Amino acid sequence: MARQVSYTFNNQRKVINFSYDKHRDMYEAVAAAEGIDLTRFLAMEQQVAMTAKRGAAVKNYRQQEFARMGFADIAFVREEQ
Repeated sequence: MARQVSYTFNNQRKVINFSYDKHRDMYEAVAAAEGIDLTRFLAMEQQVAMTAKRGAAVKNYRQQEFARMGFADIAFVREEQ
């Protein structure tokens, strides 16, 4: 079963194919599709994870940073049967 991720980047709706073989999660997949280097983001995310008391801080950081980069509505596409 092929997975797809839908997202909005700079007010343009897009859908890409997704594979866990290539990307760790859907956020990395959409950044790669748009050619965005996540090196600094991933280093900061790791620091947030080490200092945060709850996992919600990492999730919040990720969502805020991707919104700042111009992404919105990142989600897996559900297949209708």
